[in-house]
Amino acid sequence: MKNSNNLSPRLAAIVEALPLYPGIRVLEIGCGPGVAAREIAARVDPGFVLAIDRSEKAIRQAIKSAGAEIAASRLQYRRVAVEDFDLLPGEQPYDIAFAVRVGALDGRHPELEQRALHRIAKALTETGKLFIDGGTPLREIPLHVYR
Repeated sequence: MKNSNNLSPRLAAIVEALPLYPGIRVLEIGCGPGVAAREIAARVDPGFVLAIDRSEKAIRQAIKSAGAEIAASRLQYRRVAVEDFDLLPGEQPYDIAFAVRVGALDGRHPELEQRALHRIAKALTETGKLFIDGGTPLREIPLHVYR
C-alpha cells in the first residue's frame, strides 16, 4: 500500500510487516509524533488505533497532525508510560500492539520491562500479539507467560 504519511523507509517497513487488516484494533507503544499511527489508521479503517507515549510534547504534536483521523474515531492518542498503561473502563482490548525504539522494552531495564509486558498482555485480546523492532524488521514477543 502507498505510504501516505511520509514514513521513513525503516518505519514504512515496520508498518508493512504488521499483520494489519480492516477492523483490527492496534495499540502503538511509544508513538512519538504519531506518523506510524496515522498511516495504520488509514490501513485498518474501520478499525481503531490507540497510540500512547510517555511524552506530553510528543502527544501534543501527534494530536495536532491527526485531526481528520481523530474526528473519524479511527485514532486516539493518550499520554501514559507503557508500564502504567491500563484499559479505560469499557475500553475493548487490542488485537495487536507494537513498539519501535521503546526503552521499557529494549532489555536495558528488566524490572520495567516485566511491568510493561504484564500491562501489554492485559490490554490485548487472548490471541493478541506484541511486535517490537529488532527483527527483520519486527520480532514477536511471546506473551503467554504474562497472561
